[in-house]
Amino acid sequence: MTTETQTTEARPHPTHGGRVLVVGSVNVDLVVQGERLPLPGETVMGGTFSRFHGGKGGNQAVAAARLDVPVMLVAALGDDAFGSEARAALAREGVGIDVLVTLDHTATGVALILVDAKAENQITVAPGANAGLTAVHVRQAFGRLNPHEGDVVIVTHEIPTDAAREALRIGHEGGAWTVFNPAPADGLDRSVLSLADVLTPNRGELARLVGDDARRSGRPTSGAEEPIGAARTLLGDTAEGPGAGQAILVSLGSSGAVLVPRTGRAVDIKAPRVKAVDATGAGDALNGALAAALAGGADLVTAARRAVVAASLSVTRAGAREGMPTLADLQAALGEPMPGETPPTANGAPDAAAEADASSPTGADGPSPTGRG
Repeated sequence: MTTETQTTEARPHPTHGGRVLVVGSVNVDLVVQGERLPLPGETVMGGTFSRFHGGKGGNQAVAAARLDVPVMLVAALGDDAFGSEARAALAREGVGIDVLVTLDHTATGVALILVDAKAENQITVAPGANAGLTAVHVRQAFGRLNPHEGDVVIVTHEIPTDAAREALRIGHEGGAWTVFNPAPADGLDRSVLSLADVLTPNRGELARLVGDDARRSGRPTSGAEEPIGAARTLLGDTAEGPGAGQAILVSLGSSGAVLVPRTGRAVDIKAPRVKAVDATGAGDALNGALAAALAGGADLVTAARRAVVAASLSVTRAGAREGMPTLADLQAALGEPMPGETPPTANGAPDAAAEADASSPTGADGPSPTGRG
């Protein structure tokens, strides 16, 4: 049995531009940080305990909400204390929680994380309610939300594949941008990938997707393709079906990202140099900022550049959500004027926006997408 929870706790949303509709997971992260990780069967004493709100769906919703766009989250929580706390935390961040699903007699997703002094970790996840989010839940939520042109539907894969596919399908048919973060990259084929306008894997997830795609199609692969070539194989059509709709944005950690369109040249987006403290939420910050920029009417290249800067800012503070920038943070890093401020002159000092615009393209013709189509 499931219920939907409505609330009036969330702060008011802006009314301009489109919405970001996130479909994904919500977890509570239980973290113990110590000197070293235990061996099998060993107990290690000492360390400090922390509890954080996480899950890729929740994190990406928060990342977009901090950039002042309207955000709604479709996710499943358990009917336990962790679920109540997670719901309240999302509402405090301005994430719309009207269509969150509560699963009776089910635990909220939990991640148990051990971290040593060198930042190496061991993680075990009990998906709990995340595993119970179904395509039916998605249809019911989207029946209320009615995704349409101007909206961005962003889907993560810490939920059942059928639910992810249904979210992408409905968003695609409604004319919204569809963004798919294939993490984890297991169990995905072109019936899912082809529904996404933009795929956002990291380098490892891209390699997994390409390897699995090659095995299904019988295409030889070395497993060591460079990101641009690997992305183009997923953009191209095969006997299994069409590739991703418009582009693949491959995140490359501290190096930034590369945007590979279906046609035209790839764009190498350099990340601004920052002092990294915790990279846990960088990928989620990138995805949330990408969706926020697209919902605000940015073209895909501009949105990707803003996303890379947001991801870079997110690693300067400890915690996945704790480091995600606000709109003011991002505008300051990009050198954009705040409301009421005079724009900087052309003779001003270089800033993060100038660095992003200096991204190095690879190939013949650059992409200039201005919308979903």
